[in-house]
Amino acid sequence: MAKVINTGLLSFGMSGKVFHAPFIEAHKGFAFKAITERNQKQAQQIYPEVTSYDKIDDLIEDENLDLIIVNTPNYTHFDYAKAALLAGKHVLVEKPFAITPNEAQSLFELAEKQGKKIMVYQNRRYDSGFKLTKQIIESGQLGKLTDVYFRFDRYRNHIGPKKFKEDPVPGSGLLYDLGPHLLDQAIALFGKPLNFYKILSRNREHTQVDDYFFIHLQYPDQLNVYLHASMLVADIPPAFVVNGTLGSFSKNHADVQESQLLKGIKPTAEIYGTENKGDEGKITIIEENGERKVTEPTSLKGNYMELFDSVYATIVNDAPFPVTKQDVLTQIEILAS
Repeated sequence: MAKVINTGLLSFGMSGKVFHAPFIEAHKGFAFKAITERNQKQAQQIYPEVTSYDKIDDLIEDENLDLIIVNTPNYTHFDYAKAALLAGKHVLVEKPFAITPNEAQSLFELAEKQGKKIMVYQNRRYDSGFKLTKQIIESGQLGKLTDVYFRFDRYRNHIGPKKFKEDPVPGSGLLYDLGPHLLDQAIALFGKPLNFYKILSRNREHTQVDDYFFIHLQYPDQLNVYLHASMLVADIPPAFVVNGTLGSFSKNHADVQESQLLKGIKPTAEIYGTENKGDEGKITIIEENGERKVTEPTSLKGNYMELFDSVYATIVNDAPFPVTKQDVLTQIEILAS
C-alpha cells in the first residue's frame, strides 16, 4: 500500500485496547502514531512507537495525523468529532455516531465543507452471526420474509462502574449502548423502515437509565423486524431468528472476536474470528411434501478488519463507506425519538 494513514486514538480504555489499536497496528495501511492517556500510560508498553498525549486537544492538534478515532464517552462524540474535522483530520466515530439527528447532520455537513471523511464504527456488521444471517436472507431460500428478530441479551443485575453508561447523561443507557448495533444491522439489510415503535424500561435496582429496550420496525410487503436487548436475561435465546414463507433460520450470538481480542489473540491469527463448533445455527425448510428439512449452515468467520479495509478505501480511494449517511441519520432518528 503506497499510502499509510497516520492514526490517533482518543482513548485507551476497553474499546481502544480491544477494538481499535490491534487493528491499526496490524493493518498495513495504517500507522498507530498517537494516543491520549490522562492517567496510566499503558499504550507505550504494548506499542512503543506511539506518542502518548495527556490531553485530547493536543492529540487533535498533532499535524502529523491523518485520521482520528473518537472512542470517548457517548456524550463527547459530537464535540470531539467536530474538533477533529476543524483540525483537518478524517474521523472515525465509535457508535453512537451522535446523540441527536441535528448533531449527526451538522457533522456530515462540516466534513463535506472541510473536504474530509467522517465515518461510524459499526463493527457488528462484521460479526460471524450477522454475516451468515445476511447471506441466508439474500439467498432467498426462506422465501418471502415475514418476521425477523435480532437480540442482544445478557445478565448483569448490577450498576456498572462506567458512569457515562449509568448516569443520566445524554447517550447513556442500554438503548444508546446496544441499540446502534441492532439498528445498524436491521438498516443494513432492510433500509429505512416505514414506521417504528419503541419501548424502554428500567428494571435493575437503583438504575437511573434504561436497561431494556424493544423496537418494532415495519417494512414494505408486511415485513416486521423486532429488535430487543435486556440486561436481565438469564437464559439467553437465539440472537438471530428469521422466518419466511418457505422456512426459518435461527442462531445464537456466537461471534468470538471480542473474547479472542480480550485474550490477546491478534486479528492476524489463523484462528481469529472462527466460531466454535456447534454454533452454526440451523435452517428449517418446509419441503413440498410438508416434511421439515433441518440443516446446519457453514459458519462464516467474523472479521472486524474488514471495517478498517473500508475506512482505508474511503480515505485513500474515495470509495463509498458501507455505512451510509442515510443509514446513520435513520439510526439516530430512531434512537433520539
